[in-house]
Amino acid sequence: MEAPLWRALVGYRLLTTAYATGVFLYHHDTYGRPLVGAVYLTVLVCWTLATLRHVSSAERCTPCFLGCDFALGVGGILLTPVADTAGSVNPSLPTIWVAGPVLALAIKHGWRWAAGASLVVGAANVVEEGGLTRDTVHNVLLVTVASIGIGYVVEVARASEHTLAEALKVEAATRERERLARDIHDNVLQVLAMVQRRGTEIGGGAAEIGRLAGEQEVALRSLVSSGPTASAPAGDAGGGGPAYGSGTGTGGEVTRDLAELLAARAGTAVTFAGPGGPVALPEHTARMTDAAVAAALDNVRQHAGESAKAWILLEDEPDAVLVTVRDDGPGVAAGRLAAAEREGRMGVSLSIVGRLHEVGGTAEVVSIPGQGTEVELRVPK
Repeated sequence: MEAPLWRALVGYRLLTTAYATGVFLYHHDTYGRPLVGAVYLTVLVCWTLATLRHVSSAERCTPCFLGCDFALGVGGILLTPVADTAGSVNPSLPTIWVAGPVLALAIKHGWRWAAGASLVVGAANVVEEGGLTRDTVHNVLLVTVASIGIGYVVEVARASEHTLAEALKVEAATRERERLARDIHDNVLQVLAMVQRRGTEIGGGAAEIGRLAGEQEVALRSLVSSGPTASAPAGDAGGGGPAYGSGTGTGGEVTRDLAELLAARAGTAVTFAGPGGPVALPEHTARMTDAAVAAALDNVRQHAGESAKAWILLEDEPDAVLVTVRDDGPGVAAGRLAAAEREGRMGVSLSIVGRLHEVGGTAEVVSIPGQGTEVELRVPK
C-alpha cells in the first residue's frame, strides 16, 4: 500500500529540487549574496540525489535521515534572508521542496508527526518573512492540510491492511481445520466407529476396547466440530483414488480427468456412467470432487448396508460438471442430517459439502425414506 506513495515522494523531491534550482538561477542577479544561495542549492541538489534510496521505502527512511532532511529544509528557509538581503525574491531558497520532508514524516509516522512538522515549517516561514502575510498563511495551510490528510490516509490504510491480514489468517486456519476434519472423518472416526461396533458384537474383552473406542470417537468428534486445531502442513485433501488422467490445460495448468477418477470407483456394488470422452478439471478440483464422491459412497456402505447398490452419474455440461451419487438404501429421515451435524457427526457437511465449497461448487443431498438417497455435486467450470 505504501510503495506508490514512496515512489511519488521520490518524484516530488526530484521535481521540486529542479524547481528550486530554476527559481534561484532565474533570480540570481536579484540576491544580495548570491554565493550563499548557490552554496545552499548545491548542497540541496547533492543531498537530494544522494538520498533518493532513503525515500524509497519506510524501512530505509530512518529517523536520522528524516531529522537531517527536515533540518536542511527549515535551515534553507531561515537562510533565505541572508542570501536575499533586500527581500525582493518571494520564494524561499528551498521553495516547495521543504514540503517533501513533511510528507515523508506523514507517510512514515502518520498525521500527528506531519502536523507538528508543518507547524515548525510555518514558524520558520513567519521568521523568514518577518511576520504573518497572506502568502505565508496560505502556504502553511496548504502544506499542513496535505500532510495531515496523507498521514491520516496512511494510518487508516495500515489498519485496514492489518485487519485484512488477520482475516486471511483466520480464513487459512479455518480452511486447514476443515481439511483436517474431513481427513479425520474419512479415516480415524470411521475406524473408531467400526472398532466400537465390532467390539460390542464380539463381547468380552473386545467390548471394553469397543467402549474405549466409542469414547474416543465422541471426544474427537467434539474437537473436530468445535475446538480450534493447530496449523498443519498443507497437503492434498483428496480422499483416495488413483491419480489417473493428468494433463496440462491452457496456461500450463495441470488438469485431471474426472471421468477416469470416478470410473476407478466402480465395482460390484457401484455402477458408473459418464460421457465417452474425458472430463478435464483442474487437478485440485478433480481430486476434491472425487474425494466427495468417495465420502458419499462411504455413507452408502455405512448407512445403507453392504448389500446396497450405488450409481455414479457424471454429466459434462457447458458451464459446469454435474456428479450424482444415488443409492437404493432406506434413505435418511427428515432432519437427520441437521441433527447429526449438531451432534458432531459432520460427515456430509465436511466431507461432501465442505469439499465442494472449497472448489466453488455446491452439494445437495435429497433423501426420501424408503426410496434411497441422492447426492448431487455441481462444480462450475
